[in-house]
Amino acid sequence: MKRRTFMLSSVFAVIASRVPAQDAGFKVTRSEAEWHTILSNLEYQVMREESTGTSGSSPLDKETRSGTFHCKGCDLSVYTSAHKYDSGTGWPSFWQSLPNAIHTKPDNTLFTTRTEVHCRRCGNHFGHIFDDGPDSTGKRHCQNGVSLTFKTA
Repeated sequence: MKRRTFMLSSVFAVIASRVPAQDAGFKVTRSEAEWHTILSNLEYQVMREESTGTSGSSPLDKETRSGTFHCKGCDLSVYTSAHKYDSGTGWPSFWQSLPNAIHTKPDNTLFTTRTEVHCRRCGNHFGHIFDDGPDSTGKRHCQNGVSLTFKTA
């Protein structure tokens, strides 16, 4: 087998092995058509197909007011501004989520294992957790701003 063929087949196998959030049996469920109706194409790709938004594209990265970040799919409160910090990555980053707000799972794409973050109620993809956060927890919840809304306190 040629190296190029092997590499391409490996990449396609990894992509095909991902389980979309809508298949996981969450409390808030909608049909694929319903999600398409309420989400933009980008929101659907990120939140339902576990894609990643572009760094620096979300105004929530620079949000500094006091308030709460909610899941755009079901309005569950998931992060507070008290736990937000500027990680310099271009994505909204938090060192901790609100209690009982998120679920995680291993993400074995990109030839490494990362911790993927989803809304515990509707399964929408938020982003990933990395071990390079502030001293308080050592965690960086690097989130897609397109998956979140913000409500001032």
